[in-house]
Amino acid sequence: MPDLGSDSAPLSEAVTDNIRVEVMSSYSPENSRPLEGEWVFQYTVRITNQGRETVQLVSRHWVITDAAEQIEEVRGSGVVGKQPVLAPGEFFKYSSWCHLKTPMGIMRGTYEMVGADGKHFDIEIAPFALKARYTIH
Repeated sequence: MPDLGSDSAPLSEAVTDNIRVEVMSSYSPENSRPLEGEWVFQYTVRITNQGRETVQLVSRHWVITDAAEQIEEVRGSGVVGKQPVLAPGEFFKYSSWCHLKTPMGIMRGTYEMVGADGKHFDIEIAPFALKARYTIH
């Protein structure tokens, strides 16, 4: 999966109903404020239609768990303001951000898709780690 992040970034991958979801995540120290209890992570997702039918992503559901086991669920229409349509062999890539109150956590979720036949189905976003790098002085 080229160009999704640094070589050391965590990776998740899942295939559901011939739709592949790959995620890379990285800590964003320039946007974080650890002394104020805020860690920011960037993640990049690539969704590839490996099937024979055109599909559209219509909504998202994220489950975000921090190191204190606080769970936040995020639901919404599309991703980054779009509801991409993917013909067979096409992919859609986007990046977004997540804020945590701890230096590490886990994200997982689902995308709701609709096929050309109007049938709705969910595809898995496999869990991926959010981990801030520590420095010792």
